[in-house]
Amino acid sequence: MANLGQIRGFSGLQEDARGGDPRICVAVLDGPVDLAHPCFGGADLTVVPVLGHESTLPSDGPMGQHGTHVASILFGQKRSPVEGIAYKCRGLVIPIFSDHRPSVSQLDVTRAVEHAMEAGAHVINISGGQLAEQGDVDELLERAAHVCRGRDVLIVAAVGNNQCPCLHMPAALPPVLAVGAMDDQGYPLDFSNWGEAYAETGILAPGAEVEAAAPGGGTVKRSGTSFAAPIVSGIVALLLSQMLKAGQKPSPSAVRAALVASATACPLRPGQEPGQCLAGRINVTGTRELLKKGRLMSTTPVAESVTPSCDCETTAAAPVVAAASPAPIPPPARAAAVAPSGVTPSGVTPSGVTPSGVTPSSVATIAPISRVYALGTLGYDFGTEARRDSFKQLMPPARYGEVLVPANPYDARQLVDYLAANPSETRALIWTLNMELTPIYALEPVGPFAHDVYEVLHDLLSGTIQSETTDDYIERVSIPGILTGRTTRLFSGQVVPVVEIGNVRGLYGWKVNTLISAALKTIKRDGIDERQLRRSLEGYLNRVYYDLRNLGTTSRDRATNFAATNAFQATSTFAEAVGEGMELAGIDVEKSPVCRTDSDCWDVKLKFFDPENTLRAKRVFRFTIDVSDTIPVTLGEVRTWTTPY
Repeated sequence: MANLGQIRGFSGLQEDARGGDPRICVAVLDGPVDLAHPCFGGADLTVVPVLGHESTLPSDGPMGQHGTHVASILFGQKRSPVEGIAYKCRGLVIPIFSDHRPSVSQLDVTRAVEHAMEAGAHVINISGGQLAEQGDVDELLERAAHVCRGRDVLIVAAVGNNQCPCLHMPAALPPVLAVGAMDDQGYPLDFSNWGEAYAETGILAPGAEVEAAAPGGGTVKRSGTSFAAPIVSGIVALLLSQMLKAGQKPSPSAVRAALVASATACPLRPGQEPGQCLAGRINVTGTRELLKKGRLMSTTPVAESVTPSCDCETTAAAPVVAAASPAPIPPPARAAAVAPSGVTPSGVTPSGVTPSGVTPSSVATIAPISRVYALGTLGYDFGTEARRDSFKQLMPPARYGEVLVPANPYDARQLVDYLAANPSETRALIWTLNMELTPIYALEPVGPFAHDVYEVLHDLLSGTIQSETTDDYIERVSIPGILTGRTTRLFSGQVVPVVEIGNVRGLYGWKVNTLISAALKTIKRDGIDERQLRRSLEGYLNRVYYDLRNLGTTSRDRATNFAATNAFQATSTFAEAVGEGMELAGIDVEKSPVCRTDSDCWDVKLKFFDPENTLRAKRVFRFTIDVSDTIPVTLGEVRTWTTPY
């Protein structure tokens, strides 16, 4: 382990917390972990195969080395080759990198963050990221970070090792606690990134020659912000444990604020810039003092069972989060000649410690969140060139008027006609659910009703190619299903999770024009400008979709998506408010205080306001959604009321 004694107050916290509290949960989003390493013997660790079970396979390659190193800094057991910081805390091992997939999209990181939240994590450690020259970030990842903050879950992420004032996602996101690396004397390490975005959200922690576990049973020293991040995550876990000990509800957001506010100035070597200190060096003594002054250690009693309020970096060939789009975002020019983040500097000598026996830890493996209710556009993929070419050879030429066009399987109009004549071919495609142009799931009809599901998918695809002015035009679809824990590789090389669909129930196409026409019929007043009203309704429907879009895996998001579909179906319910000139102000989702036994209920509220008269009372519409089954259901009818706020 690095020289943690240089952290002011760490030894006192370590003595008081004694490895932390098992009710505190830390998630590690990294490479696969060698859980047979003796340092994990007795650790309470759960493997969550978010990107498929193959991602959890043990590896002694670069990704396995990285993941094992990071996890042992946190969970290495007392009197083992590596004594971790929070060895008594519960751990979630969520492999997102592997040697056959050393980079993943921000979308996949989003999946892992959401699974960590749902599995009860208080702290999410991400020792990696993507360089983003202009701060580009996937909308879903940004949203997930804000949801974490709203649920009081702390993402701790490495700033990267590119030796530049550059942004590293997700570390540069405002809700995230960013971590840079310093040496044993407290000087920033030259390769540790910095920048204005980290001045109020980042701290330095030891990151030079951090000794921790290596796959196969030994230990090794590595340097990088990858290994400073879990040190901070471990300290956060100990501070949360101390809150529990004092009878308080653990608050990761309070700990984050205290860590940043108490950070101390760092010394600089010749040529180093002040910004390389970020907000300063970690100061545990100051953090604990601030927490006590804020009475956070002695006020709200905590229930006996804690409900958590609940982010990648590398060695050589290190994991780096790639852009979600096919073309990666280029790093800043200054970083071009610098080794990728997490690369161990020269001069590090691995130790040759090899324990005599290997005792596996007490490890459970859980499947990812099983249910999905997601919104998007329907698409299809061929998987391989051979499959694509087979379609091209089997499909007849298409005739448009007097023009005969060669067969093109990428032309959805031709494909729809071909599938109508050859229904069995629907099974040869990989059906996808897309968010804009990015596939997020592969759809796999299963069971006795698979044939019916394929027919519905064909009909929905047929609707998407209709003219946008026709009643049959389908703009989006709603997909309920079960996550399998399997993945499939698309023709582009992208790997997406497989969702099984066993029934046509819940498969729904959003026919925009039909719904708007129905809404218009509910308004009986004279003198209404139908064109203006149609534009307002279209804007409302788009707002519902874009404000709410997500991956549809957490209970909250499934409720949100079903409410969006339900709101779409019940457009006439809101037509009167829209007809009165009111616009959608916002959408709130919260756990319902009243629910049936063994159910999972959420209240979704849509608030409308008058943009031309702010003194006018607002209208509120509420859905209560039970998401305990694959197909969510509404409880009761849509409720509405007015409010001055």
